Amino acid sequence: MSLRADILIIGGGLSGTMLAVQLLRLPGQRKILIIEPRAELGRGEAYSAVELGHTLNGNAARMSVDPDNPNDLTQWLTEHITAGGWPESAEQDVPVSELFPPRGLFGIYVQQRLAEARSVGAQQGSTVEHIRAEVVDLQTDTDSVQLTLSDGQHLRGAYAVLATGMFPAARTPQKQSSGVNAAALDPWDVTAMRELDPQSTVLIIGSGLTMVDAVVSLEQAGHQGPIEVFSRHGLLPHVRRQPPVWVDFLAEDHNIRSPRQLLRELRRHCRDAIAQGIDWQAPLDTVRAHIGRLWSQATDVQRRQFVRHVRPWWESHHHRSPPLSAQLVERLHDEGRLRIQAASFKGLEPCAEGEVSIRIRRRGEAETCVVHGAALINSSGIEYDWRRVARPLPQQLLARGLVRPGPLALGIAAAIDGAVLDEHGQAANRLFAMGPPLRGMWWESTAVTDVALQAKALAVRLVV
Repeated sequence: MSLRADILIIGGGLSGTMLAVQLLRLPGQRKILIIEPRAELGRGEAYSAVELGHTLNGNAARMSVDPDNPNDLTQWLTEHITAGGWPESAEQDVPVSELFPPRGLFGIYVQQRLAEARSVGAQQGSTVEHIRAEVVDLQTDTDSVQLTLSDGQHLRGAYAVLATGMFPAARTPQKQSSGVNAAALDPWDVTAMRELDPQSTVLIIGSGLTMVDAVVSLEQAGHQGPIEVFSRHGLLPHVRRQPPVWVDFLAEDHNIRSPRQLLRELRRHCRDAIAQGIDWQAPLDTVRAHIGRLWSQATDVQRRQFVRHVRPWWESHHHRSPPLSAQLVERLHDEGRLRIQAASFKGLEPCAEGEVSIRIRRRGEAETCVVHGAALINSSGIEYDWRRVARPLPQQLLARGLVRPGPLALGIAAAIDGAVLDEHGQAANRLFAMGPPLRGMWWESTAVTDVALQAKALAVRLVV
C-alpha cells in the first residue's frame, strides 16, 4: 500500500521546510509529506550544529526566511533575547540586526516559523507530516510520482520536490573515494576532538568556511597544538563586516554581462570605495542580487573560465567568516599555531596507529612530500557533483535518466521554474528541485535568502 499525498518533499532541512511553510500559507487544502531521516525538520546539515561557536556567516539582517520581510529574523531574535534566550548575545555588543546567531538557534527559528505555518494551514485543512526515512528510489508516471523509502515504505504524490540540500564533502560518501573521510574527524564533532592529545598536530584539508568551523571546534575541545591547513590557493575567507550602502552599479548598467566585464567594473568600484575611506565590501555586496542573472546569461566557456580562474577568490571574498570565528583564526595564526599552506592534497599515506599521514604537493613545486599529524579533518567544502555522491537517490535518478548534471556538473539541470530536466533535456511535469541542487543554474543557490525566494515561487507553481 502506498501512502498518498499532494506534494512529496524530499529533504527536511532549510529548503524543504521553507517550501512547506510557503505551501501551508497558500489558500487551499493539501496534504504535504516531508521525507527526512533526521529527527527534526528545519535543520539539515547546516543548522544541526549544537555548539554556540558555530554561528551563521551572515548577520541577522541578511538571514530572514521570509522573502516578504527582510527583518523577520531580527524581529524573532529580539523577542527571543528579551524572553531570556541566548544570553551570550550580549557579548557581541552590537544591535540585534548585526548579531551572528548560532546555527543551532537559527534552526529553532526555522522550526518556529514552520509551527506557525502549520497553524495557518490547519485552518483551511492543509497538513504537513514528517516521514523519518531516506528516499532510496523514485519513479514517475503521467499522473504521479512514487517514492521508495529506506524502510521499505512507498509514497505516492501528485508532485515531488528534490530539496536534498547540501552534501558536505566531510560527511558524504564518495562514489570514487580516496578514503579520506574514513580517516578524518568530522569538522563539527567537538566530542571526538576532546579525545585528541591537546598538544598534538592536526592537519586540515581546505581553507574555506568549513575549516573555520573546524578551528572553532578544536578551540572548544581545548586543543592547544599546531594546526596545519592545506588548500590549493591558500586563501582564507575574509571577515564579514557591515559596510555602508553602495550604488547598485549592475542595476544601472545592463551592458555588463561577462565575468571579465564584471570583475573589471567591480575592481574599479572597490578602488573608488577605498579612495573614499569606505569598506571595499560595500561595492561587492551589491553584486549579490544580480548573480543569478549574470550566471544564467553567461556562456559555458565564460562559466568555465569563472570556475577555473575566479572561483577561489570569489569564495574567499564573498563567502565571508563571522567576526568572532575570524578573530579566533587570526589570533591562532598570529600566535604561530595555525599555518596556511598553498598545497594540493594527493592522498593518504601508510602510517603508525594513532597517527595520520598525507601526501601533498606545495604550490610551485614539482615534487610531493608527506606530512604527519595526530588527526586529519576534511574541510574541502560541498560536493555539488551528483555523479560523485554515493547515496542511493542521486545514483538512482542518474541511472534512470530522470535527472542530468547541471552546467559544469554543478547539481542537476532544471527549467526556470525548477522542473527537473531528464537526460534528454525534457522538463518533468511532476518532479521539481530547489536550493543547492540548482547550483549550476544560479551559481548562488544555497544562501537563506535564495532558498526563501525559490520556496515562495515554487509553492505558487505547485498549487496552480
